Amino acid sequence: MSADDPSDRRDIVRRKADHLDVAASGAADFAARTTLLEEVHLVHQALAELAIDELDLGAELCGRRLAAPLVVTGMTGGTPEARAINRDLAVAAAGAGVAMGVGSQRAMAEHPDLEDTFQVKDAAPALILFGNIGVVQARALGVERVAELARRIGADAMAVHLNPAQEMIQERGDRDFRGAVDIIARLVEALPCPIIVKETGCGLSLQAARRLAYVGVRTVDVAGAGGTSWVAVEARRAAEGSPARALGNELWDWGLPTAVSTVAAAAAGLEVIASGGLRSGHDVARALALGAHAGGLAAPVLRAQRAGGVDGVRAFLDGVVTSIRTVLLLAGARRPADLQAAPRHLGPTLRAWLDDLGLPAPGLAARP
Repeated sequence: MSADDPSDRRDIVRRKADHLDVAASGAADFAARTTLLEEVHLVHQALAELAIDELDLGAELCGRRLAAPLVVTGMTGGTPEARAINRDLAVAAAGAGVAMGVGSQRAMAEHPDLEDTFQVKDAAPALILFGNIGVVQARALGVERVAELARRIGADAMAVHLNPAQEMIQERGDRDFRGAVDIIARLVEALPCPIIVKETGCGLSLQAARRLAYVGVRTVDVAGAGGTSWVAVEARRAAEGSPARALGNELWDWGLPTAVSTVAAAAAGLEVIASGGLRSGHDVARALALGAHAGGLAAPVLRAQRAGGVDGVRAFLDGVVTSIRTVLLLAGARRPADLQAAPRHLGPTLRAWLDDLGLPAPGLAARP
């Protein structure tokens, strides 16, 4: 199909609309696998000697200063509904001083008339914005066109997403993932803005994180297992009785739990956005304790927008920030980074994953 084929455009718009509906419904959440963040128990400090007003929630990410360690991670673009969603998210995120990403700009690259569904800086000029393109599409487009996608929406960083598991279930999905490391290395070298490499619900292993660090990537979004399964999303979309539906059901829970992936990426020396199943400020704080620099949320923000528009998103983000601030105080931490040294207990399943993969248990080093 050519890039301007009307049927291809209709397919993209329908797919994007399906993705929103299925993700928002919760029908594609992981069935049994969890983020394992629930096994991170920060120790209550009854004598923290802190005042809530003296806590500093500010965090550095991609060279920009956030008011709180939080990212509304990329979800959508390419449909009229996506345009409204992205603009509501942008206004609310900018007001909260946190970052936001758009969904895959493949639709925009192939159909320029869909560009306005990704444009949000006119509505929120102060927003810290992350663009987004799949690594296979980046390989096909080349460095200059990826740079143009970032420039056209005023992106402060460009996310390159990895989604082989999703593509293997998707009808007419990508099947050739060679050359990913090479195009990422070239983008890191050539783009004027930072590159964020992100998974899409299956997590980044220590081996993947080390390869990314080796080619100069500084920031990753681990997007681990435990929230929305994009394998499951495509299984839901596949025809009943089809091989794709059967394969998607079989691999529904495929992926590395978010907590494990966060530890792995931090161990590789990367700046980490922990996303994938985070639902609250408490989850963000747990991820920070494991070495993340920020937490990323998507599905709960989408649900807040659908329920209450921009005001619903504002209220949700305010609640998340308040929760992060409260957990910091109760754990005796003045800043988000201080949570990395805060006493904690790790549950047995998380410990077993870390032990089996040779990963450190953050914050549990022997004390004199």
